[in-house]
Amino acid sequence: MKKRVEFIDQEKEQSEIKKGLFRELLDGTLLTREVVVKQLPFLVFLTFLTMVYISNRYNAEKIVRETVALQSELKELRAESVTIAAELMNISKQSEVAKMVQGLNLGLKESVEPPKGILSF
Repeated sequence: MKKRVEFIDQEKEQSEIKKGLFRELLDGTLLTREVVVKQLPFLVFLTFLTMVYISNRYNAEKIVRETVALQSELKELRAESVTIAAELMNISKQSEVAKMVQGLNLGLKESVEPPKGILSF
C-alpha cells in the first residue's frame, strides 16, 4: 500500500488566509469571533493606557515649552537687573550727585569739612 503525498502550495494558502482575514475585518465577522470577544477587556485596557501615554506626552511637552520660555525670560530679567545696578552705581557716585544737584539749581553746596563723630573720646 502506497501512501499518497500531496504538496500544498504554501504561498497560495497564505494569500488566501490574508484575503479571508481582510474580508472578515471589512464585514465585521472577525470582531464577533469568540477569541476576539474574550480579549475585548484587555483591548479596552490597552486603549486606555495608550490614551494616558499620549496625554502624558503632550503634558510633558507643554511643560518643556513653558520651561524654555521662562528660562528665556529669566535671562532677559537678569540682564536688565545688571544694567540697572550698573546705572545705579554710576548715578550714586559723589561726583554724579554733585552734577545733578547743580543741574537742578537746588541751591545746595557740597560740604568741605569732614563729618564729625557724635561721641569723641
